[in-house]
Amino acid sequence: MKKNGILILIIIFFIAQSCAVKKDQYSEVRFETNYGNITMKLYPETVKHRTNFSKLLNQGIYNGDLFHRVIKDFMIQTGDPDSRKAKSGVLLGAGDVGYTVPAEFVYPKYYHKYGALAAAREGDDINPLKASSGCQFYIVVGKKFTDDDLNAMEENNKKKLEAGLFQKILNTKINIVKQYQSERNQTKLDQLRDSILSVVENKIETNPTYKFTEQQRNDYKTIGGTPHLDGSYTVFGEVISGMDVVEKISKVKTDGNDRPLKNIRILKTVCIY
Repeated sequence: MKKNGILILIIIFFIAQSCAVKKDQYSEVRFETNYGNITMKLYPETVKHRTNFSKLLNQGIYNGDLFHRVIKDFMIQTGDPDSRKAKSGVLLGAGDVGYTVPAEFVYPKYYHKYGALAAAREGDDINPLKASSGCQFYIVVGKKFTDDDLNAMEENNKKKLEAGLFQKILNTKINIVKQYQSERNQTKLDQLRDSILSVVENKIETNPTYKFTEQQRNDYKTIGGTPHLDGSYTVFGEVISGMDVVEKISKVKTDGNDRPLKNIRILKTVCIY
């Protein structure tokens, strides 16, 4: 009986240490690479991304994947299933798992600071809803910014927001616009334009989402990041250990497609809890 009890305890211990204990969601995961280990925590609010990531980890889908896109002072990207057996020099990044994950922007709480974990995706031209890749993700390295840099970004963000809101409101009044145009009534068109601009300005100033929070500004100035990606790609976690490994990977030599000349591979994924 004593031996059986010890055997059961040993089995339970090894099961508890493995992703074989399948969960819907994990809080922390570790990626063991041939350059070192990277540990990340997953945010609870981005439920769809966290659940999908956990599912893929349970399937062992990342084991053997390469970091196929690496850009110094920007980010490192992995998760392309086609990369596992890819020959040297082959362009990677098109592989997927046959589905996307709806965008989950928890902004400005989560943003593209140094060490952020975010989902890759197709461009806006074919993906206007900004849905995430089902499997590919990147880790932010980025760079540090000054107040002047951030002020300029805010102004640019404001202009984009103004243009988007103006067009959205204008689309609801397209019949009126056509009427005034057919009447060649420039005065009415100008008045309509000014009234829409007034509504846009009021909405933006009431809820100035184009501005960085104090925490964002501090992080982007002190540890760095990629603020121009905020609000466009889902951030669903962050590195809590192993940024030295991320840094090392980000500085390797790459080819014209940003693929490392020497393979950097995920050897094993470990679900911590």
